[in-house]
Amino acid sequence: MLETIHSTTVVGLTHGGRTVIGSDGQVTVGAAVMKQHAKKVRRLYNDTVLAGFAGAAADAFTLFERFEDQLQRYGGNLLRSAVELAKHWRTDKYLRQLEALLAVLDREHALIISGTGEIVEPDDGIVAIGSGGNYALVAARTLRAHTGLPAAEIVRESLLSAADICIYTNKNIIIEELS
Repeated sequence: MLETIHSTTVVGLTHGGRTVIGSDGQVTVGAAVMKQHAKKVRRLYNDTVLAGFAGAAADAFTLFERFEDQLQRYGGNLLRSAVELAKHWRTDKYLRQLEALLAVLDREHALIISGTGEIVEPDDGIVAIGSGGNYALVAARTLRAHTGLPAAEIVRESLLSAADICIYTNKNIIIEELS
């Protein structure tokens, strides 16, 4: 089972030919908000892969770096890179201590990679992680099924809905989209 990370909301999807990921900007340490405008999503591998993290920031940056190394090694192959990262994450003594989840997407796949070495490819192609992830997930599913909104607006509205409910999520939204 994927662990719950209490610190953020990240949601991503492909819809209408557009691949988008977004997150809120809040960094929480215990019960205190430490930062309002953190960037938890980014473009990787020549702007062909989108990634977002939930969990400890230092751990997530380490995982971003390791994941990007795998993307380089396997020529941008998202699935192979995710499997190799998960293998290392499970077996490496240092990486096993990291507390984070990654949501990664390209035009064909959407994956969640967990600290336990699990890789999940949701049936509906929507990835959502973090303490507000389930709220954003249900909002994204509903908006995609019942509106004509473009992908970026579905992600934005889903994050705003999560921010209304989750105390670890704010309304300072950052969105990345594949061109």
